[in-house]
Amino acid sequence: MIALGADEAPVRDATEEPVVAHAAELPVPGVSPATSPADSAAEPADVPSASTAGEPAAHSPAAAAPAGGDLWQRIRTGFAMRELKSPLIARYERWYAGRPDYVERMTERARRYLHFIVEEVEKRGMPTEIALLPMIESAFNPGAYSVARASGIWQFIPATGKKYGMQQNWWYDGRRDIISATNGALDYLQKLHDQFGDWELALAAYNWGEGAVQRAQERNRKRGKPTNYASLKLPKETRGYVPKLLAVKRIVSDPAGFGLTLQPVPDQPYFSAVTTARHMDVKLAAQLAEISLEEFSALNPAHSRPVILQESDDVLLLPADKVGIFRANLENYSEPLVSWQAYQSKKGEQLDKLAPRFGLSVEKLRLVNGLPSRAMLSNGQALLVPRNDEEAGGEFVAFNTHLAPSDPLLANAITHTVRRGDTLGGIARRYHVKLASLKSWNGGVKILRPGQQIYVVPRGKPVKSANTRTKTAVTRDG
Repeated sequence: MIALGADEAPVRDATEEPVVAHAAELPVPGVSPATSPADSAAEPADVPSASTAGEPAAHSPAAAAPAGGDLWQRIRTGFAMRELKSPLIARYERWYAGRPDYVERMTERARRYLHFIVEEVEKRGMPTEIALLPMIESAFNPGAYSVARASGIWQFIPATGKKYGMQQNWWYDGRRDIISATNGALDYLQKLHDQFGDWELALAAYNWGEGAVQRAQERNRKRGKPTNYASLKLPKETRGYVPKLLAVKRIVSDPAGFGLTLQPVPDQPYFSAVTTARHMDVKLAAQLAEISLEEFSALNPAHSRPVILQESDDVLLLPADKVGIFRANLENYSEPLVSWQAYQSKKGEQLDKLAPRFGLSVEKLRLVNGLPSRAMLSNGQALLVPRNDEEAGGEFVAFNTHLAPSDPLLANAITHTVRRGDTLGGIARRYHVKLASLKSWNGGVKILRPGQQIYVVPRGKPVKSANTRTKTAVTRDG
């Protein structure tokens, strides 16, 4: 939950696609050269977790005897933050220790990204506790998305993402890009550390806003009180932010002491970066790398559509052992690389008449183009449709393309990520809400698909307008 500027709103402004014949590798710092189904219990109010929007299936190297050493031990060696005296640390320790399945899912997701993050943290001379921060921001889910519009493993809101160089458009959201979001988050944290002089205050500013922390310090100065983190009057979420990170640190330091097991993570890059020069279907890119679409999306979650529009400086991330396979398959591939095209619709054109022209259902046309579920007419925008009446892209679902809720009531909503076997009635019963209300919050939704995000307003929550100063990501790991 990143915040911004001395007098600006927090970062949470508001968690469920012609390439050259040869793909050249692009050196990226910290990246190697090519060579239960059961739902988790809701966290305490000030222990936000990540949604599983677009959460990919696990795909990682064998856990036994990591080939380059154990990354967890490297992280432990770099711990440097001082301990904080707070009863909240023990509370969060108990919370995580009581949810081993949650911890296992979170650390399994972290396997893909953690080595790169640790490398970048160490380059900046930061304590390695900072590499664990996505655990409390997003549970390392690249599809984590808050009702405040914060996105990615570092949970940037749109404005701050742009400030730190994260491009955001219809095709691509750099807040979900592992490399750019990590570098942006660490740059911002380093700036805050230089400004406040210690990591506790830097993290408080990252969560609450640097202007808010400065004003809290000024209030204490006027009263002759200390201005350190422990002495400031902080909102509930920020008061627990550093203790939560320190609780995770203690668990990583001694998982067995909490009855937990951290599967070994090899101390070597999980992914490599490859650059291409032309457009390509997401589904095809995954096929050429011989990996699942879920794995490809987990490494390239910033691509929001079924076509990847490559610019000169764009890269694809692939498992390190798949780059050679991708290059060889691409060189030998003689079919078209793109099966989608842009269609310039006319304003007022009926979607139920347009969709069949391209072999699509209205629902699929809306889904691929990120249109509201209630949309019936085009507003004259360009739409993505199958090229030459070809098969409509298989099972692709745009990764984490969320629209801000238009209903003010949904400012209080949580998000439920649809799992296989979920029904609208079952979701309504789980959250103790009326089925009719659930449908109305979600545009009259009738059909559910795994990975789909469903808004749920908990019982007893009052209607209130969205507040850009509210940072908590009310999302679930599920």
